[in-house]
Amino acid sequence: MTAVTVRLPDGSTKEFEPGTTALEFARSIGPRLAKAAVAATFDGQPVDLSRALPDGAEVTVVTATTPLGREVLRHSTAHVLAQAVLRLWPGAHFAIGPVIEDGFYYDFELPSGAHFTDEDLERIALEMRAIMAEDQPFVRHEHSIAEGLELFGDQPFKREIIEAVGAGQDEVDAVSEGAGEHGVSTYWNSPAFTDLCRGPHVPGTGTLGHFALMRVAGAYWRGDEKRQQLQRIYGTAWESEDALAEHLHRLEEAEKRDHRKLGVELDLFSFPHELGGGLAVWHPKGGIVRKLMEDYSRQRHQDGGYEFVFTPHLANANLFETSGHLGFYKDGMYPPMEMDNGTYYPKPMNCPMHCLIFASRQRSYRELPLRLFELGTVYRYERAGTLHGMMRIRGFTQDDSHIYCTEEQLGDEITSLLDFVMSVLRAFGFSEFTANLSTKDPDKYVGSDEIWDKATEALRQALERHGLPYEIKEGDAAFYGPKIDIDVRDAIGRTWQLSTIQCDFNHPERFDLEYVGADNARHRPIMLHRALFGSIERFFAILVEHFAGALPTWLAPEQVRVLGVRDDHQGYADQVAHDLRSLGIRVEVDPATEPLGARIRKAKMLKIPYILVVGDDDVAAGTVGVNRRGSERPDRGVPVAEFTTALLDEVAERTVPETADDAVAG
Repeated sequence: MTAVTVRLPDGSTKEFEPGTTALEFARSIGPRLAKAAVAATFDGQPVDLSRALPDGAEVTVVTATTPLGREVLRHSTAHVLAQAVLRLWPGAHFAIGPVIEDGFYYDFELPSGAHFTDEDLERIALEMRAIMAEDQPFVRHEHSIAEGLELFGDQPFKREIIEAVGAGQDEVDAVSEGAGEHGVSTYWNSPAFTDLCRGPHVPGTGTLGHFALMRVAGAYWRGDEKRQQLQRIYGTAWESEDALAEHLHRLEEAEKRDHRKLGVELDLFSFPHELGGGLAVWHPKGGIVRKLMEDYSRQRHQDGGYEFVFTPHLANANLFETSGHLGFYKDGMYPPMEMDNGTYYPKPMNCPMHCLIFASRQRSYRELPLRLFELGTVYRYERAGTLHGMMRIRGFTQDDSHIYCTEEQLGDEITSLLDFVMSVLRAFGFSEFTANLSTKDPDKYVGSDEIWDKATEALRQALERHGLPYEIKEGDAAFYGPKIDIDVRDAIGRTWQLSTIQCDFNHPERFDLEYVGADNARHRPIMLHRALFGSIERFFAILVEHFAGALPTWLAPEQVRVLGVRDDHQGYADQVAHDLRSLGIRVEVDPATEPLGARIRKAKMLKIPYILVVGDDDVAAGTVGVNRRGSERPDRGVPVAEFTTALLDEVAERTVPETADDAVAG
């Protein structure tokens, strides 16, 4: 019998007996690898460990600590969740249960309109642990469409999915539901439980165990508000108890840092219901932080050779027909307004109007690169269920730049943009960056292959020059050009996608943009989109969470609070505050109407960087007691001039703590 030859990730080859499974392959490498394995890949496709090795394939072993391994763990745990619910609620209908970031969920319809409670989550978790203790094997089966419909005869949501597969509709959830070329696949935990699924799964339920059920939420079937409302149970699963505990700790920390909670506590912003969902008002304290962010952004753009432009909040529908937004983004735009001279839309993007500025007169190659900058407010109709404080909002302001350049200028311009983006992000306290480079979808793009290759290479070289870690997302670019997305890591290890540098060959074509070259011929410019913060609102929310509300002194809405020990120190406290205020320091005085300890605690709750306490000795010597945020004990008898000089230096240098935890310690 001919041996099966497979390739290992290092390029070497190895021979096995026909029928050798992926698990046996792992054992041939070492018992520790086999013990850690949860799945395998054949030529990059995830498979169960029970699958036989195919001849000529590249085989890798997937362990539980890898991103794919964690997906398999979570996917398998979601099946156990569904099995537990169906055991506890006979007659329940189960829908889909995909893996999501750091966890999973499953949607259910309980009999007789019953609803899950918090106590139910505890019961379900206990039942899941019982199933895991039984170590039921996950066994894959293939079925025809008819067999699948019969198998799930009493499960309407599963039948709907199978019927869609049979009709050739592309409606199958890529993670949790199983569609093959000629039918569907299922996984059997036991004769009593079967789920429609693509897999792969861990070998058996005994492999699982490090999980937690988090909460219950409502969800419409297929996300359609006109369909049944189901109950969704969210959970998380990890490879070890330590990894689970670390994740739960991060969630606790994230809850403390939630910008929506801190926004109320620190009086930064609110979402009045009278305005409508997803629309915020900035309070004075939040407003001063926003002003400081915008002022810094404006100054950096001015120094960077950008030209400031301003555009209206709405435009004629013809503009968005030309730009393509009505074709591609209409569902995310606010409804049109019918006027006597045409149809108008609130703008979802600034770029079409910037193209009109470029096209307003003939341009020469001598003007390029032309860098336009606008803090432009845009409006997008996000679904109510997706709104999330300042992170996901319906009216927001982008720090939007559009650069028009020649092909020859493209490489230098991208490098300059990357320099600019990273230096600004560092000024706000971020120091850990990664990037994604999205490349052309070969089936969906505009522009020549040559210019795509040149633009993609320019983006890649800029990343290489910076030594920035990056991943290539093959075929993930929009149809109009490749792009770089830059992610930052915050104080508790979360990553946030912030800045984007996007090449665009589409808008110059749609708006017929041209410049006259040195050869006196007309040429098409390349357009670069660059959003640095992404939006002011979202970046502000990320900053608040990164620093847990304890913003660096240069950004803090109130930098100093002065407290007199007694009423008779009020005059000196007012004088200290007046002198600081005259130098541009944001300072308030809290009169001695409450005990000193209570006033200090209140100021600390507001995360004010400096609390100055003044008493008899300070009045006599012209000093202050300095309580610096995060310090364990105050400094007594500091001369006012010395404190003022140090504070002004800190603000001028835009000093940020070495870590965000330093800002909130103490």
